[in-house]
Amino acid sequence: MTLDRRTALNAIAASTLSLALPTTARAQAGGTLEQIKQRGSLRIGVTQAPPWFSKDPKTGDWSSGFGISMGKAMASALGVKLETVEVTWGTAIAALQANKIDIQYMLDATPERAQAVDFPQAPLLYYSLAVLARDDLSVTQWSDLDKPSMRIAVPQASSMDKFVTENTPTATIQRFPGNAEAIAAFQAGRADAVCLFHPPLLVARKALGMGKIVVPKPAKFQASSAALRKDDKAFRDFVDNAFATHYKSGQTQKWYEEFLTGFGLDPKASPPVMKEML
Repeated sequence: MTLDRRTALNAIAASTLSLALPTTARAQAGGTLEQIKQRGSLRIGVTQAPPWFSKDPKTGDWSSGFGISMGKAMASALGVKLETVEVTWGTAIAALQANKIDIQYMLDATPERAQAVDFPQAPLLYYSLAVLARDDLSVTQWSDLDKPSMRIAVPQASSMDKFVTENTPTATIQRFPGNAEAIAAFQAGRADAVCLFHPPLLVARKALGMGKIVVPKPAKFQASSAALRKDDKAFRDFVDNAFATHYKSGQTQKWYEEFLTGFGLDPKASPPVMKEML
């Protein structure tokens, strides 16, 4: 067999194999924006964590929450539908790397995470770290929680997990797959406090009818972001522009307040999610 003939046959075989592969498999070579448009959907990771994501128990649909509103707006801008994929905070990055989702909202940009995923430059929103503690518990500072007898529930592999691990090293830290499990441990009396950023705690306090929300001193607030697959500049630029546009227009705060109102909470009694309003 001559070299030319071998080259030609190899080219034919490669072409045939390519045609035999599903469209989604061939699309993996393209960037995220290309894949989204070919698929016709923007896939976002979701987990039961109101006000960010909330599933309707009657229909099973992820129908409300700040992340759902942002996802719908971004999907609309791309001319596709929104697709929700259930994950946990601890598995979201793996889901991104496995190309099961395109973006995970409400993941804070940390140096450790930045080794595995990318983050847009513009912040998604800002929030304060807080605890929902037993009514009889005296908590004004983080040091009040730093005791071996103090049981603190947190979502595993989250920013809250990292913070309490570093700042309350002698406390008994209980790690759970997500917000709901951490809150359930508090409700059942297996934890003395649950540490989350303030918005989910507002919802939890109303649902449980127990505990008190405290922002321990020194107060800590930070920007939240969204995780994306590595080295995809076109999609990162799209997300960055979307975040900046909605934040500057005030739509970010409006979406947050809409969920609180729908959940029966007074937005005026809740800390805002824009740094300029804190």
